Amino acid sequence: MEKSTKTDNFLKAIQKYADAQRNAMRNEVEQLKEEKIKEAEKQGKYDSEKYIKDKLEEIKHKETSKLAKMMQDSQKELFLERSQMTDNIFKKAEEKLLEYTKTTEYTKNLIHSAKNISSLFGNNSCIIYVNEKDLKNAEKIGSVFSGKFEILSDNSIKIGGIKGYCKSMNIVADETLDSRLYAQRKWFIENSGLSVL
Repeated sequence: MEKSTKTDNFLKAIQKYADAQRNAMRNEVEQLKEEKIKEAEKQGKYDSEKYIKDKLEEIKHKETSKLAKMMQDSQKELFLERSQMTDNIFKKAEEKLLEYTKTTEYTKNLIHSAKNISSLFGNNSCIIYVNEKDLKNAEKIGSVFSGKFEILSDNSIKIGGIKGYCKSMNIVADETLDSRLYAQRKWFIENSGLSVL
């Protein structure tokens, strides 16, 4: 009987040890499982936050691109509209100036411009350029020059006025209505508030 008790005790001890080992392994598996779940949750949270952030960046980029294109298109449209307004204003101004060139006041101013150019060139030889329709005033224009001169028509003078060139002085004196209107256009664009930034 003593042998049987020893064997029973031995078996009980082995069983106890096996139960303890099984419990320890279960606890270890549970702990490992818990750690893996926490790690997976953490990774899932990071992945979802990154996905949301990436999607938001993508949407932001698309919307920013759309907005930039819309602004560019509207600036282009505004530029074209303002440019057309400026063209219309100066077309009307040109028409008025062309009407003005048919008056006696214009002829007086043409001679006055010739005097300004003559005083600049002095006795030097020069070439005087006018619009073809102003060749009829060639005698009046020539009468104010003291040096040798030649009067020619210039197709670049669309409206009127006078332009002189003195080769020896290497000077061009431009008193044309065309260049004055062009200068006004530049001034108008800079000061009218119609420019597009």
